[in-house]
Amino acid sequence: METIELIKKVRKIEIKTRGLSKNIFAGEYHTAFKGRGMTFAEVREYQYGDDIRSIDWNVTARFGHPYIKVFEEERELTVVLMIDVSGSRNFGTVSQLKKDIFTEVAATLAFSTIQNNDKIGVIFFSDKIEKFIPPKKGRKHVLHIIRELINFQPESNSTDIANALRYFTNAIKKSSTAFIISDFMDSSFVKELTIANRKHDVVALQVYDIRETELPDIGLIKLKDAESGKRIWVDTSDKRLRISYKHAWGESQLELQKLFTKSGVDSVSMSTSEDYVKALMKLFKMRA
Repeated sequence: METIELIKKVRKIEIKTRGLSKNIFAGEYHTAFKGRGMTFAEVREYQYGDDIRSIDWNVTARFGHPYIKVFEEERELTVVLMIDVSGSRNFGTVSQLKKDIFTEVAATLAFSTIQNNDKIGVIFFSDKIEKFIPPKKGRKHVLHIIRELINFQPESNSTDIANALRYFTNAIKKSSTAFIISDFMDSSFVKELTIANRKHDVVALQVYDIRETELPDIGLIKLKDAESGKRIWVDTSDKRLRISYKHAWGESQLELQKLFTKSGVDSVSMSTSEDYVKALMKLFKMRA
């Protein structure tokens, strides 16, 4: 992509997503993703109703009457965006590709993060770790992330979420909040997701296209698997095939939700043909 074109795209996404994070999500993000730790703030005189377990006995002995330790929530977070860059992200049939939604959702979360004075980092993954951008603060850092989101070209088209989660767990030592942005066309990662969520706060954001949920009746069409490259002819006029296709999608979604529930992970799904703002608001309210 030419530099001028890339700059225009970055600017366009910045204007849209920065506005969303500032005007719509600022308060919701702060409420939904609180710091997990507690840090010492001050000591003050004991007041009726205070927890006696908070008494600072050293200060109490020095002044001759009780003082307590006051702690406050450790607000600063480390946020990690885990972005699926496998071949299936290039699919889209209505108005946008899945990767376009990936980019805008990630950018919105990134701006929400820095407006809250938190650090933001990114892991791009396929069936391997394609790129790791360590967590930092600041608008310049977020713009670098957006450029990568738009322009990044992975080496592989396949997906391995378990591998990405293992890398994340090993690479990020401090307790953090992680957003996995993917279509989740993978399986067998429940163990790795559970382990990651024990130490960190992991949230799953699924992006799908309407044509992955059901087939239109448009006759004989040729379909290509974006990850394997395999092509097959499909007769969409076959009603039983369309019903079976829709049923398979429903079953896969049920299994995915069971996986998230078992791992203790919050999740939300969004379609390429719908407003992702509503999905993010749903997530924030769920966690409020």
